[in-house]
Amino acid sequence: MLKPTLPDLNALIGTQGLDLLRQHTLLDSLIERMLISSLIAQVELDAAVPSDTDERPLRLAKLARDQFGAKAEARFLQQKGRLDRVVYSLLRLDSRSQAQELYLQIAHGEADFPKLASRFSQGPERSTNGVVGPVPLNQAHPSLADKLRATHPGTLLEPFRIDRWWVIVRLERYAAASFDARMAEQMSMELLQEWLQQETARTLGALNRTAGDASNP
Repeated sequence: MLKPTLPDLNALIGTQGLDLLRQHTLLDSLIERMLISSLIAQVELDAAVPSDTDERPLRLAKLARDQFGAKAEARFLQQKGRLDRVVYSLLRLDSRSQAQELYLQIAHGEADFPKLASRFSQGPERSTNGVVGPVPLNQAHPSLADKLRATHPGTLLEPFRIDRWWVIVRLERYAAASFDARMAEQMSMELLQEWLQQETARTLGALNRTAGDASNP
């Protein structure tokens, strides 16, 4: 990783200035911005970049690719649960017998899922005709996520229990995330942002320790 160089903030801003920034929760943001500026100043862009182009985001993206591109796919696999998107219809009831009855009506084409959901569902999905999403797959209850992951769009699942509810679910759409160039850039940028947060915290901690030492000779 490129090594950022920061000026002595105590000497540059002074104790009162640093205290003021802390009071207004601006010191973290200042340090992070200074870290970014220091790092991207060390990044060389392709000579073909037009001179009137804003180079900062281009340098930041190149920094992320150069420093974290090799770890991007591993992060993608680790984070896939929040990157996959699903749309599903949900009908939530507190009665097993009613859930079974409504399930059979939908399965046999005797009733429309959206109409039954808007009439009978006992959760917030009632206001959307039972439709939930698109949402990250990992936002669903683990039991529901497992079932959605293992089924195909259009499949109506038999009633099953989640906590105190009996639910009827139909998967409408499953958009599995794929590791392409755009995703690689997104993962690299996320890794860079995490590193910046850690480096900001480390720098802030060192600054606070210096201030503490100065006030306790």
